[in-house]
Amino acid sequence: MFKWLLSASNKVKHGQGCRVIQFQNVTKTFGSRTAVNKVSFNIDKPQMVGIIGRSGAGKSTLLRMINRLTPATSGQILFNDRDILSLKGAMMRRWQRDCAMVFQQFNLVPRLDVVTNVMLGRLNGHGTLKSLFNVFGQDDVNAALANLDRLGIAQEATKRAEELSGGQQQRVAIARALMQDPHMVLADEPIASLDPMNAKIVMDALREIHERDNKIVICNLHTLDTARTYCDRVIGMRDGYIVFDGAPSALTTDVAREIYGADESFNEAATSTAIDAGSSGTTKSAGVVTPAAAAG
Repeated sequence: MFKWLLSASNKVKHGQGCRVIQFQNVTKTFGSRTAVNKVSFNIDKPQMVGIIGRSGAGKSTLLRMINRLTPATSGQILFNDRDILSLKGAMMRRWQRDCAMVFQQFNLVPRLDVVTNVMLGRLNGHGTLKSLFNVFGQDDVNAALANLDRLGIAQEATKRAEELSGGQQQRVAIARALMQDPHMVLADEPIASLDPMNAKIVMDALREIHERDNKIVICNLHTLDTARTYCDRVIGMRDGYIVFDGAPSALTTDVAREIYGADESFNEAATSTAIDAGSSGTTKSAGVVTPAAAAG
């Protein structure tokens, strides 16, 4: 039953030249509001793709449709010519395991220790009985510790998740995603609540996953400098439509104005995540100034 997924996953992991994923007129409506409007594009090789746009542009909805957390209204999302929007039951759960999600709010269990939070990434691959009782073997423990070490936080393994800083918690969430052994990582605003230093650490980690493991990483971002620095390709969304799809070098200030629906007063510096953003205790994102998250 899973033969097509296993075969396709192996091709992706080894970087073979297959058409990895296709979006064909994908649309999502909520009542009278259209969040994603007839979106079509292909990702035909492992790369790091940044999706940018102002709040409400449809970025998060698009990622959630890929992972099947949100159903599409119409259209197709094809993986090696199989429509993932039609998957049900065990096959849909398998697809969700192959498309690991990293969220802005981390989604950890605060009172559980860090290593257990990471091992929760294996629940989708365990049987019902094991999942019910959170039963993990030594192999799971070893894999969790290895992923924490990869993210530079193995020393925090025995702490409760709620004791960690925001930046550390996001790295735990990434380690949990790696426990799924996915062929694709979807990151929904992974640095929106982080200070600039921790934003860099998290983005470095996502880029390293793409380069070392040859995986697709699709990352929703607010900041232009982050997209230019880390992504191989940038997709700009506005009001549910794709209005830009190209190389980071083509993301000029004029293009940014089109994506964000801004006039000539648009100041690209307002989207900076530079570490030396100033001593005023603020970071800047998507044209608005917001309080900085706690460092760490």
